[in-house]
Amino acid sequence: MALGDPYCTLAQLKDRLGIGVSDTVDDLTLNDALDGASRGIEAECHRQFNDAGTESSRVFSPISSGIVRVDDFQSSAGLTIATDPGADGGFEITWAAAGYQLHPLNGVVNGQTGWPYSKIRVTPATGLYFPCTGRASVQVTARWGWAAVPKPIKIATLILAEDLSKLKDLPFGSGGYGEWGRIKARENPNVLLRIAPYIRSMIQVA
Repeated sequence: MALGDPYCTLAQLKDRLGIGVSDTVDDLTLNDALDGASRGIEAECHRQFNDAGTESSRVFSPISSGIVRVDDFQSSAGLTIATDPGADGGFEITWAAAGYQLHPLNGVVNGQTGWPYSKIRVTPATGLYFPCTGRASVQVTARWGWAAVPKPIKIATLILAEDLSKLKDLPFGSGGYGEWGRIKARENPNVLLRIAPYIRSMIQVA
């Protein structure tokens, strides 16, 4: 799934709701609900779970000279790290792989495999450091996102999309779900239970 895609398909939501594939009357509402649920989960987790498909560059502010927290990226293949010690936007120092270590180690969190990298640490004794200049001084080129959407996120999306689809019966109608996705994600314990392990604090990104 590409960045911005819902985390479940219309067919999966219809199956959950007991709606036949050929019944297209509520397709627009259901697609809106899937999108609202997916965006709501992203907003609550402060991360997205799809695959960018190709590498691209993003810049970040380090939290110290030894650590920078970044958006999720799934592989070290195609990874490039560069720093801007002069605070001029040049990013003229490109790092060798020996200069840093990616976390979580081995892509494992709480015994579960398949996690992307989200933190970069300086390797001791290399003489390298992340410049703390008051501006985004670390440029990372990577394939952003997750290699596969975690199963709990898919299940949470279906639960939340079902919840959101019922809003169309309220007096104000659906009209696009906006912040309702995030609000309902917090209110529904079955959703929150599944997304809780994936919630991260916000990071500094430019």
